[in-house]
Amino acid sequence: MKNAAALSGQLPATGPVAGDGPASADLSTRDRVTQLLLERGATTAAQLGSALGLSPAAIRRHLDAMLADGHVVAREQVVRGSRGRGRPAKVFVLTEAGRVRCGTHHYDNMATAALRWIAHNGGAEAVAAFAADQVAALEARCRAAMEDAGDDPLARAEALATALTAEGYAANASTIASGGQLCQHHCPVAHVAAEFPQLCEAETAVISRLVGTHVQRLATIAHGDGVCTTHIPTQPRAQSGNTVTTVRTDR
Repeated sequence: MKNAAALSGQLPATGPVAGDGPASADLSTRDRVTQLLLERGATTAAQLGSALGLSPAAIRRHLDAMLADGHVVAREQVVRGSRGRGRPAKVFVLTEAGRVRCGTHHYDNMATAALRWIAHNGGAEAVAAFAADQVAALEARCRAAMEDAGDDPLARAEALATALTAEGYAANASTIASGGQLCQHHCPVAHVAAEFPQLCEAETAVISRLVGTHVQRLATIAHGDGVCTTHIPTQPRAQSGNTVTTVRTDR
């Protein structure tokens, strides 16, 4: 959403600066773990350790501390198709407390109060109009960043993912059997959007216009999912009719 703080895309230096003690070094490493989980979503301990250059014992120590603090949760990894012997690996996901630790929700209370006032005085249509206005500038910036992406929806989705990452959404695009998929691992307004879905709807409409095809929003962080997921069909949409569909697969 508008005014989201941009993620740098680079991890901090691996070691503590001069004068730092073990405690500050641990906090620095956990900040880097948090950043990776924010960007990648569900990730195994082995993947985190490999990305950060840490031994299995070291990454487990940090993850255990983050589990105890309530900043991450461990889930069983979903394995599609045939699976080998043994139990599936555990993946780690940021909790809401972990996302708040990233400093992304400082103004949630004020934003929610403002939208409640708009809803009370202007109704749901006024909230929708406000949401559309908020994403207009984001759409303009992303469109400018996608000038050379061409007309193919999947290529445009990849370009959009790059543009959204620069805006702070930690996004990526991938090709699947039925088309493409755009994932956003961070939402700067998740807490507010949980009460006002018009924010998600306005953002989804922007995605549809930018990639040039009908899209389906399958999951959102605002509704408790680990990532915002948008399905992008391979065939361009017709010029008439709706361009956005929201499908809840877990409720």
